[in-house]
Amino acid sequence: MRNRPMKKPNRTIKWILLAPVILILSCTDLTENVNNQVTAENFFKTDEEFISALGDAYGALTQYGGNFAVNMLAEVPSDEIVVGHKGADWEDGGMWIRLHRQNFQPSEDVIVNTWNEFYNGIANANRLIFQFETVVESGDVSQEDANAFIAELRALRAFYYYNLLDNYGNVPIVTDFQQDPATTAQPSRDFDEGRAAVFEFVEQELLEVLPLVDDNVAATIGRVNKWVVHMTLAKLYLNAEVYVGISRWEDVITHTDAIIDSNNYSLTGNYFDNFSVQNTGSPEHIFTVPFDEVFLGGFNLHMMTNHILSQPAFNFGSQPWNGFQTMTEFYGSYIDPVEHPGPQGDVVGLDPEGSMVTGTLDERLGNFLVGPLLDLQGNPILDEGHEADDPDGPPITHTPYINELTPNSWRQAGARIAKYEMEIGLSGSNMNNDLVLYRYADVLLMKAEALWRLNPGDGTALMLVNEIRSRAGVDPFTFLDEENLLAERGREMFYENVRRQDLLRFEGLKGGDTRWNDPWWEKDLSQTSVNIYPIPQNQLEANPNLVQNPGYE
Repeated sequence: MRNRPMKKPNRTIKWILLAPVILILSCTDLTENVNNQVTAENFFKTDEEFISALGDAYGALTQYGGNFAVNMLAEVPSDEIVVGHKGADWEDGGMWIRLHRQNFQPSEDVIVNTWNEFYNGIANANRLIFQFETVVESGDVSQEDANAFIAELRALRAFYYYNLLDNYGNVPIVTDFQQDPATTAQPSRDFDEGRAAVFEFVEQELLEVLPLVDDNVAATIGRVNKWVVHMTLAKLYLNAEVYVGISRWEDVITHTDAIIDSNNYSLTGNYFDNFSVQNTGSPEHIFTVPFDEVFLGGFNLHMMTNHILSQPAFNFGSQPWNGFQTMTEFYGSYIDPVEHPGPQGDVVGLDPEGSMVTGTLDERLGNFLVGPLLDLQGNPILDEGHEADDPDGPPITHTPYINELTPNSWRQAGARIAKYEMEIGLSGSNMNNDLVLYRYADVLLMKAEALWRLNPGDGTALMLVNEIRSRAGVDPFTFLDEENLLAERGREMFYENVRRQDLLRFEGLKGGDTRWNDPWWEKDLSQTSVNIYPIPQNQLEANPNLVQNPGYE
């Protein structure tokens, strides 16, 4: 278990604590009765009160910590993460198997919940913008005092729409809290035309608010600031060819350079400091969700991935759920095999047949938990009654090998996700680590990719990628190509909600074949229609203006 001390500064804003998150039950009907209007008579006297009012709009970000929302759409259908059926455990009506095989259904809980959560955030942002503008119009609050906070809400709303654009494409744009969505939701329109309209809306909103949002990093931990806006624009442009069929590589460079040239961020000396329990204030963090087991629960990774009997290994107060495993081949991407195994090779794991593998060890292999599971006193932890399914015998031993996807994936099979430090003695199901949404290492890799797309021999692109590799303790690349650039993004950005985007962006243009469609373990070649998720069935039934995405009709 890694012990990586980092001083944890006082959080400048615990946005989720300062105002209750109002969840809208139906995301088609975005209207609500506001029984407790925030007015200038009882609020908006200080910046702290403005910030407190923002809390509702940020609540949708907590979905990133769980297992039925957007992070699962980025990871489980990719070549990174798999959730095998372990007998009756994690059967869930076959949803995880369908996700793995990219057989997406409009009624899947994770597809419905992701849509709902983002539109909940949009509804709350719209309401707060309306309230802020109302007190400005009344003369009780000056436009100058409200400008930055309204801009922040618009930027956060654009972030939500960016995610809807990415996952669903042709979605309704609703910005007026007083309008009835039943009459203002999008009309029937072609998928490409609709996705382009959402792209243009997100781009315009972000560009308009860029000069207005706060640029103070220390004062905006866990909130949208100028650098979060630059990062969202850079990501929008990075994937523009997928979204609208037009490359925008120069714009990626413009906005990544803005972040780099600000000198607000830098790589940490230790990669894992970004994900430790005490990771608030890492110089690499651009946008995070400040989870806290008492004040902001919902980050459940230790429960989602660890073996059901692993409590003694960490002195957890709750029994984990034994779900999320790492794909064997992806785990192997962190090992540079030694051509002639011998004393110079480090024993680093097991290959799919169970044989020992020697190779050069990437320090980021610490993203995973493998090997015998021991309690804190060093005693083996047994899974009595299940040793017959374990070729290694007792104790419980996690290996990269997974015997099958369904119906009886071994309970100990698969490397477990250990990227975020697991806190010894954690009492419940909620972690204290801040969850990373945007990170400086990604800025460097995004700029490198944009430079490489414009010129495959670009020396700066190679230098930036090797800066990341140097920290990981592995040899530098001598050149960049599609294979090693995608692989390096995979190793560095594992379980950071970017793998689906990366697989869609590499090897193929809009509507063409992509890495996302490739066959891999327990998954056949998929059709390009699955490059976008279906509009949830309940939304189609509630709003006749919506049009199902191509391939799901």
